[in-house]
Amino acid sequence: MAILVQPFKDIKPESVNFVTTEIRKVYPNVKVLEAEDLPENAYYKERNRYRADSIIKVLNSKTKEGYVTIGLTSKDISVTKGKVKDFGVMGLGYRPGRACVASAFRLNKENSDEQLFKVAIHELGHTQGLKHCPEKICFMRDAEGRNPTNEEVDFCTQCKTFLISKNWKFN
Repeated sequence: MAILVQPFKDIKPESVNFVTTEIRKVYPNVKVLEAEDLPENAYYKERNRYRADSIIKVLNSKTKEGYVTIGLTSKDISVTKGKVKDFGVMGLGYRPGRACVASAFRLNKENSDEQLFKVAIHELGHTQGLKHCPEKICFMRDAEGRNPTNEEVDFCTQCKTFLISKNWKFN
């Protein structure tokens, strides 16, 4: 498998470089694609947001077998969650699947690149088949409508073992 990073034109190249460098530490086979516009059909005018499910549908349609694509954006993204039609999120990924998206919009300004990496690695974990994890320090914990990324330090042993079985590399 290879991970394709699809930056959207709104995100800073420095953020893309940081996230890509961090992903390569645990999964070396990463390629960055040319920046693209966000899909027009994903725009939700009423809230000036983009629908995360629509973004990953587009990414998924372009992703060949043996690849996973992660979209990176600084725009606000949302999903339908229960009775809430338009719930703002930091990321979304198919589980398992070939596409996911991470957004810097809801992250803290002082360490947003580090937080964006944690959201990205979480969504990539979903593409590999991982569910949310109860461990508070694990990248796979459920954000539960908040931003707990500063508390996350690594994958827990169980999640890491699962990813190693998928050829992820940990030191």
